[in-house]
Amino acid sequence: MMKTKIRHPEKVNKPVNPIKKKPDWIRSKLSNSKEFFLTKTIVNQNNLVTVCQEANCPNITECWSKRHATFMIMGDTCTRACAFCDVKTGKPEKLDPFEPYKISNAVSKLDLKHVVITSVDRDDLDDGGSNHFYEVINATRKKNPKTSIEVLTPDFLRKGDAYKKILEADLDVFNHNIETVPRLYLKVRPGARYFGSLELLKNVKKINKKVFTKSGLMVGLGEEKDELIQVMDDLRSADVDFITIGQYLQPSPKHHPLSRYYHPDEFKELENIAKSKGFLLVSSSPLTRSSYHADEDFALLQQNRLKNN
Repeated sequence: MMKTKIRHPEKVNKPVNPIKKKPDWIRSKLSNSKEFFLTKTIVNQNNLVTVCQEANCPNITECWSKRHATFMIMGDTCTRACAFCDVKTGKPEKLDPFEPYKISNAVSKLDLKHVVITSVDRDDLDDGGSNHFYEVINATRKKNPKTSIEVLTPDFLRKGDAYKKILEADLDVFNHNIETVPRLYLKVRPGARYFGSLELLKNVKKINKKVFTKSGLMVGLGEEKDELIQVMDDLRSADVDFITIGQYLQPSPKHHPLSRYYHPDEFKELENIAKSKGFLLVSSSPLTRSSYHADEDFALLQQNRLKNN
């Protein structure tokens, strides 16, 4: 007689890293406004990629209802596989030579006063995509001379001075996210190097002191408070102007596990600590992301710089 195999429920389809239930203070805003669908239409008509969609940003409905979209250039496929990120990994397609025009056209149609342009990592390219960034910025500036331009770039690791090409363009904010504390890099950001990211931010400011530098941290990855404070000190040593601090939201059971949700009071405490370090601006809340309220933050950066001079 054939024996029946006993299946243990706890061993069947068990997620690698179960997703924790979100607390009450983390709720995305819903919107069915005409502006949201207008933004979506313009993005689709120009065949553009946005980090809002690819990274499943929790603020997409709020931002798109204000016509704020963060454009992701050089495709939707990243050459790295960071454990926190929901952007797909694989072999990217060739660069679209018409993308600079498409971006500049979309910025014009959306009538953006401030635009954020980011990208996937393109380790397959000799320059990491820096020249493409340059072309996109130039085309956007030419068609939208009154629009302030912010870039959120990769680290250009092992690409030498390739990043300098971006600084030849007329941009206002250079953002590169440090993401997490050094101890967690091999697990969370295995393809990157903590001190390489710091060096990039430091060198950008040395080359162009007029450009605002910016970096972001996620919390809830397993870091300790004293480690976060050390990162703040490191960023200030690199003369970074603006720091964003937001809650890590685990995209799927296959991604890096969420250690815990920080309470809004903890974000306020981190904001106060960061401000005491001398940053021109600090944005710290559960739903804070790199480009969240970027237009308003840019205006505040300008005001704060004038106050300090």
